[in-house]
Amino acid sequence: MENHNSFACPICGNTDINSIGYLNGKPYCRKCISFRGEIANPRHIQKGTVTFSLKYSLSKEQKEISRKVIENYKNGVNTLINAVCGSGKTELVYGVIAHALSIGEQVGFAVPRKDVAQELYLRIREVFNSNKVVLVCGHHHSDLEGDIIVLTTHQLYRYPNYFGLLILDEIDAFPYQGNEVLTAMFKRSVRRNYVMMSATPSNEVLQEFSQQNYDILSLNKRYHGQKLPVPVFVKKYGLSMRIELIKILKRFIEENKPVFVFVPTIELAEHLFSKVSEKIDSGYLVHSKCVDRAKRISDFRKGKYAFLITTAVLERGVTVKNLQVVVYEADHQLYNESTLVQIAGRVGRKMDAPKGEVIFLGSKETLSIKKAIEQIKQKNSSL
Repeated sequence: MENHNSFACPICGNTDINSIGYLNGKPYCRKCISFRGEIANPRHIQKGTVTFSLKYSLSKEQKEISRKVIENYKNGVNTLINAVCGSGKTELVYGVIAHALSIGEQVGFAVPRKDVAQELYLRIREVFNSNKVVLVCGHHHSDLEGDIIVLTTHQLYRYPNYFGLLILDEIDAFPYQGNEVLTAMFKRSVRRNYVMMSATPSNEVLQEFSQQNYDILSLNKRYHGQKLPVPVFVKKYGLSMRIELIKILKRFIEENKPVFVFVPTIELAEHLFSKVSEKIDSGYLVHSKCVDRAKRISDFRKGKYAFLITTAVLERGVTVKNLQVVVYEADHQLYNESTLVQIAGRVGRKMDAPKGEVIFLGSKETLSIKKAIEQIKQKNSSL
């Protein structure tokens, strides 16, 4: 039997003896044992000018950051884009994607969640309509190779030392944040340089990017130039919280404004939906266990429902015109500062509907609530 003290997992770098098993005398890693499957073959990208199609112009601030990201990439510098929700983060990296492809580099664009990857794939495929864009997530892995590969972080194990440019958005989102295996697979997939993006990066990430050959580019302004909606905390207890929610929903429905009601758990979401539905019958429920959630969200966009009661599954990657947001039991321990900021960031994202309300309902104003509101005010003060 090999000395387990000398074993380092070739996939995730694990050296913890408590996470190393043995089969027929050979060590294997228990931490990343679920990450097994077909590995992508290297693909030759044709060098040459790459164009992309945008139906709108970037703002002055967006153009400047796009230029700096390209410059950093040319100089071998990894970049963190710290940009507020709704600032147009994805658009900031189209330029560097085009540059990397033009010099024959393979491009990857990773996000932690499948729903976001699917929506991102459609956007990038439309913008880079002359290139082969593939989606690799969940059951989408019959084609692993393209000019641009949009994938979940769980699929990065298929691409060792593969990407000349790897972009990772929503680095603070579950399940990527704090996951040592996914972090190791991300670093293992990068052959040249990477770009990370977040509206709420952790202190650890900010510290990492303060080193040499790293750069932080900040954008505290949404592309439409309007301020971020500042959440309002409303203190309510027990039954009075639900009564307040029903009152708020009726007001928004009268004003013809769509609403997301965020709740911390699936159990609470289902209970709250059953109770609210007794008073208002124009809403629906969405959470990670709803197999048809894509249809429910699509129907909501089309105006079939006035509101959706939802868990964190709609916290990111969804843009709805004129959306209003209520966070029910905003004082729950699952809601930290960055989560509340992300949820608030669903509101006011559209050029023709840049404003809206964010209401935090809770029995006490927690430190996370106070910090989230203060962070948003601070971003607005820099405009």
